[in-house]
Amino acid sequence: MTPTRHPLPERPSQSSYTVVDLEREGVDTYAYLRSYWKILSKYRWTIFTVAFVTTTLVAIYSFKQKPIYRATVEVEVDSETPAMQFMDNMNQPSRTDPAFLQTQVDVLNSEDLAWQTIQELKLDQDPAFNPRASSSDAGPQETAEDLQSRLIRAFKAALHVDLVTGSRMIKVSFESTSPQLAARIANHLVDNYTEYNFLTQYDATRQASGWMSGQLDELKAKVEKSQQALVNYEQQNSIVNINGKESVEEQRLSDLSQDLTVAQNDLAEKESLYDLVKANPQKVGLLAQDELLQKLEEKYADLQTAYVNDLAQYGPKFPRVIRSRDQVKAMQSLIEQESDRIVERIEHNYRAALGQVKLLANSVADEKADVEHLNQLMIQHNLLKHEFETNEQIYNTLMMKVKDATVSAGLRANNIHIVDHARAPSIPIRPRKNLNMAIGLLVGLILGITLAFVREIMDTSVKTAEDIERSISRPVLGVIPSAGSLGSSSWFNRKRDRAARNDSKVEWAVLKHPTSALAESYHTLRTAVLLSSAPSPPQAVLITSTQPFEGKTSTAFNLAMGLTQIGRRVLFIDADLRQPGLRRLLDTSGRVGLSSVLTGAGTLQEALFQLPDLPNLWFLSAGPLPPNPADLLASKAMEGLLTTLRRDFDHLVLDTPPVMMVTDATVLSTFVDGVILVTESQVTGRASLVRTHQILQNAGAKILGCVLNKLDLKHDGYYGSTYRYYGHYYNQKPEDNGLTTPSPGPGGERPDPFASKDT
Repeated sequence: MTPTRHPLPERPSQSSYTVVDLEREGVDTYAYLRSYWKILSKYRWTIFTVAFVTTTLVAIYSFKQKPIYRATVEVEVDSETPAMQFMDNMNQPSRTDPAFLQTQVDVLNSEDLAWQTIQELKLDQDPAFNPRASSSDAGPQETAEDLQSRLIRAFKAALHVDLVTGSRMIKVSFESTSPQLAARIANHLVDNYTEYNFLTQYDATRQASGWMSGQLDELKAKVEKSQQALVNYEQQNSIVNINGKESVEEQRLSDLSQDLTVAQNDLAEKESLYDLVKANPQKVGLLAQDELLQKLEEKYADLQTAYVNDLAQYGPKFPRVIRSRDQVKAMQSLIEQESDRIVERIEHNYRAALGQVKLLANSVADEKADVEHLNQLMIQHNLLKHEFETNEQIYNTLMMKVKDATVSAGLRANNIHIVDHARAPSIPIRPRKNLNMAIGLLVGLILGITLAFVREIMDTSVKTAEDIERSISRPVLGVIPSAGSLGSSSWFNRKRDRAARNDSKVEWAVLKHPTSALAESYHTLRTAVLLSSAPSPPQAVLITSTQPFEGKTSTAFNLAMGLTQIGRRVLFIDADLRQPGLRRLLDTSGRVGLSSVLTGAGTLQEALFQLPDLPNLWFLSAGPLPPNPADLLASKAMEGLLTTLRRDFDHLVLDTPPVMMVTDATVLSTFVDGVILVTESQVTGRASLVRTHQILQNAGAKILGCVLNKLDLKHDGYYGSTYRYYGHYYNQKPEDNGLTTPSPGPGGERPDPFASKDT
């Protein structure tokens, strides 16, 4: 028997949904640090596993490796000893060239020195150096060249020659599994190097001494010949004291050159004045700066002015005018005479300066010829003199060194000094087990963290409510925690939440554990759904998801039970005609259901049923699985059925198949008041969510929002802290906070907290 539906109160209109960017609003300054910590916490077992495996492998390798000992000889290397040691440089301090020190390092690393040490110590017969020496299996025959090459390679691989920076010290080290053998090889190698260095210098000294003795006679003849050539040249050119004569000639040439420069400057000035006077004869007085001529010109100007005034006043025949005219002519004649005299004087000065310049130029040219001749004589003279002095100096130096050869040849001079001999080490240098394991742990952590971030980057699934809101710009109506991640600070809370998890049916959380954290999350979803549509709550709500197993059935079932707890009459419709979820919960096999009603195989009264514990909740199972589910759901019969059910129930909750799998949910979305998308945290891909949203939007569905299901609170800092903070409310009894559970009304109904007082 179907119940009678009472009218529902209208809700005030809600504001449009807006996605708030916390970073842009400046709310979460350290969001990036927390996100990094969440990633590390999420993949902590991956990081620990990689670190443990890496450390274990390094430890196994370190413990299986044979201990290696290193013996070191410290050698001081002075500067390169000259080919011959002389009395004047035996005790001089040495300066070592870095290139020379590097050369000594290369000598110590040479193959000849290595092979000499191998032969003298018979290392080819020592099993500690040559493991094949004690092998009973001879294997393929090895030639002498191959044996030598192999032993030298092994020797150089164990040899380490290091130059101490900023000093003349060289450290020669040898590594071996035998500490005694390592010390013996290092000491013997340095001894061979010292002997090699001495023999090289001694042979060079003897060769140099013999060569210098043979050169003395040749140098003596050269000295005599160059001295005779110098004397003959001085006699031929009458050169007695050429140094004094050279200085006098050069000084005289310098004085004449200076006088010539002064005369040329004077000539330039006079020539310029002469050209200006010739070009501007009327300005002679100004150009020559002659005071007399300037005064005459001033007087002439005054007379000319007086004459013009008298002429204008008395006329041309007046005696005073005639006298003024005569004075003007006389003054003009004097000015012309004085100008000619000045021009003649300037020209005379110019001619005299020109003659002086020519005379000095001739004198300078003659003096240059004398100096050049003297220089020509000096070139040859200096060459002969330099050759004589050079030969004489070489002869004297070589004579002194030959005399010292008898002393230096008997001295055993060497620039190599052993500071510390190698001793058999007691502690191996490797393997350094603790250090290796520490490095292995560090490398493992780095690899594990890198792998964690790579996995996080490659993971495109939805993890938080913010991911959903950024992807499809739809509100998140509720966040349902994963049952396995629930926890509480209270032992009683933990016990109750564990019972809710272990009840084998998360779908019954609202009914069997109404005060658990899981049930409270569904209560929050119920409130969000009722407030999601204006002006009244949605009556027919379709629950779907992107992919299977995201928790849409448990969400729909708990939402339906939550609506009944506030006194609403609710019908749960299992519209999944392919894999019915209600059959798994209530075992509805063989019962008349939705498919039966749509096909006419049963009536609606036969299909509806209730449970004793849920007086306000009715169920409509899927019924027998039809061959054409999409066609049945898209039919007029389905639309009419929903219209009929709207009159009898406050809310219809439809559980449908996933959108990406089939079109059933897309078809039904046009018959309901709103669609709720269920997404599983860390499973649902962002691209799939966007595609699902686009499919429903293109079909004209009204999407109320999304539900983030199975959120792991252990890996989510915000929601995890929220559930822990408010967890103490879940274990309170109703009377603890002053509230009581509303009593069922007539017919098992509970009061509707959203209903008006008149209802």
